[in-house]
Amino acid sequence: MSEDRHSRSVAEPLITDKLERAKRESENGLRQIDLVLERARRHIGSNAEPFRLRPSLLLMLNRAAVEGIEATAGAFRTGRMEIFGSTHKPPIGAEVPELIEELCDYVNDHWSTVSAAHLAAYVMWRINWIHPFDDGNGRTARAASYLVLLAKTGSVLPGAKTIPERIAASKNPYYFALEKADKAYANDKAIDVSELEGIVVSALAAQLADVVMDARGSAAADADGKK
Repeated sequence: MSEDRHSRSVAEPLITDKLERAKRESENGLRQIDLVLERARRHIGSNAEPFRLRPSLLLMLNRAAVEGIEATAGAFRTGRMEIFGSTHKPPIGAEVPELIEELCDYVNDHWSTVSAAHLAAYVMWRINWIHPFDDGNGRTARAASYLVLLAKTGSVLPGAKTIPERIAASKNPYYFALEKADKAYANDKAIDVSELEGIVVSALAAQLADVVMDARGSAAADADGKK
């Protein structure tokens, strides 16, 4: 699996200039992660709201990702979708709303019985499998996955570089894991996101390891300053 996996819909983007688009995507990415953290905090602590994944939340995350870039930001696609560099063919637009409902039901029904890593991996895979938006499917999948992970673990994880950023920075293993899950589902409707679970756990460990290293570096600097 190569780094050139990408999707294309029939919708026309609002921004076609590559530099302008990249700038807007970066700005939107910051707003999207702020939204993830704000929503996660609602479900953490003694007076927290019970978490339930809803289609409206996924629409909100997509809007944050591609607002000002796509006219259909925050809306499910209605047209066809192709993923270049993948053997998977996303479902037709008419099937998207029901498939998203099923995705949310899976997470909510299994909330107390499976691990945070499994739910996060499932969300990441299933959104990519459905490809419900004209653009920003990967960004929305990774953001939604991270939100589910935070809500399930009951904590806002420390670390400047988040799990979605780490996965986006090294996409080959991520693409391979998506393809493996796609093939398992295509063969007998089996849900096998074990490869993605491993990626989530590794990225989580790296995010937390950075915090430890930063703390050690600060402690060493303080010690040197007192000499």
